[in-house]
Amino acid sequence: MTTVLVIDDSPSEMAKFRDMLAKNHFKVLEATNGEQGCQMAVDHLPDVILMDVVMPEMNGFQATRKITRGKTTSHIPVIMISTKNQETDRVWGKRQGAKEYMNKPVDENRLVNMIRTVME
Repeated sequence: MTTVLVIDDSPSEMAKFRDMLAKNHFKVLEATNGEQGCQMAVDHLPDVILMDVVMPEMNGFQATRKITRGKTTSHIPVIMISTKNQETDRVWGKRQGAKEYMNKPVDENRLVNMIRTVME
């Protein structure tokens, strides 16, 4: 079973991701901030990470950079998912190491297809 680590500080967004992913037979791990997400990535080595951008303490850009440049986590594809929909955000996210960048609200079919694509 594919394991997806979701890093998002919003309880309502987390619930949406949990429901979507579970319905599509993914195992879901949850972190509520960037620091916790980075630690969980090291501890659990998920298959894919879904990363929010706007979070307190360590934002999604910083956490993505830390994960994608980490010795034990650099192989894990990160998909950034945010309400920040400017082209500069998308470009900056990719520069930090994200494989893909998606805007909220998330379309379930698009998300599932994107997870499968980044894992190939």
